[in-house]
Amino acid sequence: MLARSSIALALAGSVAAQQPGTISREFHPKLNLYECSKAGGCQKRELEIVLDASWRWVHGPEYKNCFDEHGWSKEFCSNSWACAATCEMEGLNLQDYKKTYGVETIDNADTLHLDFSTPGGNVGSRVYMMEQPDQYKMFHLLNREFTMEVSVEQLRCGMNGAVYFIEMDRLGGKGKGNNKAGATYGTGYCDAQCPHMKWIEGQANIPEPGAVNDTVGKYGLCCAEMDIWEANREAAAYTPHPCSIAGPVKCEGTPCGDGEERFDGHCDKDGCDFNSYRMGHRTFYGHGPGYVVDSSRPVQVVTQFHTADGTDSGELSRIERFYVQDGRVIENSHSTVTGVSGNAITDAFCREQKSKFQDPNDFADNGGMAQMGAALKRGMVLALSLWDDGALHMRWLDSLHMGPNKTEHTPGIHRGPCEHGAGDPKNVRSKYGDASVRFSRISVGEIGSTFREGRRLQQGLIV
Repeated sequence: MLARSSIALALAGSVAAQQPGTISREFHPKLNLYECSKAGGCQKRELEIVLDASWRWVHGPEYKNCFDEHGWSKEFCSNSWACAATCEMEGLNLQDYKKTYGVETIDNADTLHLDFSTPGGNVGSRVYMMEQPDQYKMFHLLNREFTMEVSVEQLRCGMNGAVYFIEMDRLGGKGKGNNKAGATYGTGYCDAQCPHMKWIEGQANIPEPGAVNDTVGKYGLCCAEMDIWEANREAAAYTPHPCSIAGPVKCEGTPCGDGEERFDGHCDKDGCDFNSYRMGHRTFYGHGPGYVVDSSRPVQVVTQFHTADGTDSGELSRIERFYVQDGRVIENSHSTVTGVSGNAITDAFCREQKSKFQDPNDFADNGGMAQMGAALKRGMVLALSLWDDGALHMRWLDSLHMGPNKTEHTPGIHRGPCEHGAGDPKNVRSKYGDASVRFSRISVGEIGSTFREGRRLQQGLIV
């Protein structure tokens, strides 16, 4: 054992890396992006997507797995350097994307289709939009709006078809530490939860000896996160998560904000969410014709990032939401919670909400709208995913979610109509494994330019 470790350390300076394999080349599915202006309309750009590195096959000699449900291979991964020196990450072709991971683009690459599970046993997926085959597309959203059409009618309680922006590195961390794979292979993921990913800065994120969970490494990777759309057919939310740092930043211990140190880390893990059900309007969004926004049919989701002075360099002041369905522009629901006013996310709304719901205002503590706007100005990567929640069963989105010192009478704990145990992955996977979600005609541009009804926002709204 000592000799093998010594050899691995000797090799670390030259060959130890998160490295691409040699068996399968990577082929990225195409996905269109529409870039819009009031003067010129919308222009189609033919871009690509890439699957996150954590879903990929990582193998050592003789094609033995380096990672499985039990964690890192003891044979290849006695330490992070040995693992990086030995293990390789393979590419995917378009058939792999579709059959193995349930990821496909259709409608001439205007629509992304994600299957919840596949016959081979894969569950969920996460992809990123790319500017070039080796670079993520960076979005700068201050004084802009982002629009897409979503179809979530198959997503039951406990599922989440998510679209969000994260302050990932443009190259996926390639060249940082020991990462040789980069964005081409979907590396470099970070978010405001400071996730403990399999690989961080090109090294295997191996747990410390004696760790309670031997599949979770000791390091996390933190960065700002703007959740545009977290939803299933029963509930939906949009949520900014600012961080006190300009990410991505590697963390260990308290700065990761794990467990009881949740509010002591680099980022606002709770965020400041706007969930219509939670804010008192329980017939605004849901499955069927009895709701203002009917999730049983496709709906356009419009998110606007307003600055205080109306310029691209101004300070973020307000994040607004509109919906378009059946040609009607639908204003976001207004809060009916006593003491909390408004239908858009602002510093004032977040302050009132946190006070009323008896939550720590970690949003303000991490810089609030100003710090979220700073991340939007620096540039963020678009992530699209479909997942279930083994830890909290998605109760924070669609059910009764009680945090510490909360009771069933505490304001704000009702997030959606789902029964408390409905989101257990065992239930979700056994009953609804064939579910899927679609995201179509993704557009970004000047406020009022990304959808046909944009110029009618000040008239004919329904509330």
